[in-house]
Amino acid sequence: MPTVLTALAAVTAAVLTGLLGRFLIPFLHKVHFGQTIREIGPSWHRSKQGTPTMGGVMFILGSLASAVIFLSFLWGNGGAETQLSLVKLAAGMLMALGFGLVGFFDDYIGIKKHRNLGLTEVQKLILQFLIAGAYLVSLRFAGAGTEVWLPFLGTFDLGFAYYILAALVIVGMVNAVNFADGIDGLNGSVTAVYCVTFCAIAAFSGMQGMMVLSMAVFGSLLGFLFWNWNPAKVFMGDTGSLFLGGMVCALAFGTDRPILLPLAGIIYVAEILSVVLQVSYFKATHGKRIFKMSPIHHHFEMCGWKEVKICFVFSLVGLVGGALSVLLAYFG
Repeated sequence: MPTVLTALAAVTAAVLTGLLGRFLIPFLHKVHFGQTIREIGPSWHRSKQGTPTMGGVMFILGSLASAVIFLSFLWGNGGAETQLSLVKLAAGMLMALGFGLVGFFDDYIGIKKHRNLGLTEVQKLILQFLIAGAYLVSLRFAGAGTEVWLPFLGTFDLGFAYYILAALVIVGMVNAVNFADGIDGLNGSVTAVYCVTFCAIAAFSGMQGMMVLSMAVFGSLLGFLFWNWNPAKVFMGDTGSLFLGGMVCALAFGTDRPILLPLAGIIYVAEILSVVLQVSYFKATHGKRIFKMSPIHHHFEMCGWKEVKICFVFSLVGLVGGALSVLLAYFG
């Protein structure tokens, strides 16, 4: 039964998201919610100026609606979920939604001011840490411990330090996922692979609810990619990318495998590291660069790779990282 529900959750989310695009994209055109392309970006991206943004609303609604529907079916048919499991699911979805709202305000302010930047970095970080903190507090009150699982080594109790490290990991990963949103279809395809990874981990861990949630997000991203694949008819905006960042963390922490985030999310890590290295090296050498442009997907663009090729190659790398993560979770 859980396997059937996860499949239905994916299909339902894909259909809902795809149908939402049929109505939302014309609406975004009508209200002139178009993307402002940065002058320092690749010159050929300027043709995308005015493409509707904030399309992440499509898969936020599609994934959450499907997840709620099929999670209720799961529990109504005797699905075994502990109180902590239920809190992890509910808190994870609320955390992702909270990050999505931060992205929504960022997008909205940017559109109204006709610039690429909305909220300041400090404002976003404060809000992000508050959301991450609220998520961790909710898990604590539901009975979650401060242990961290390490492959082949077992679990280690970090005490209060766990909350500091966990908050830093969540906020860091959310922003890393945001950096992966820069070309048509990239963030959606990479995150779809990530969802399959954690569905597999949840499956052999007996976490039926997490299976449903991961597949609901997976299906919604397939529905979104119908509209976002190159040439994109809509962008997800920070609304979508920050929501996905929250969901990426919710799946890892919800399955008690946050240690696998860097491996399963290897593309996100590469994206944010490329930015950090580029900026640090630029400042240290007074103008020299490691990459032709960062984040790293733009470097490959500048090397002549087409956007579709980058999506396929990055997704394949994510698939390898995901497969290794599944093996570590299973045998470790």
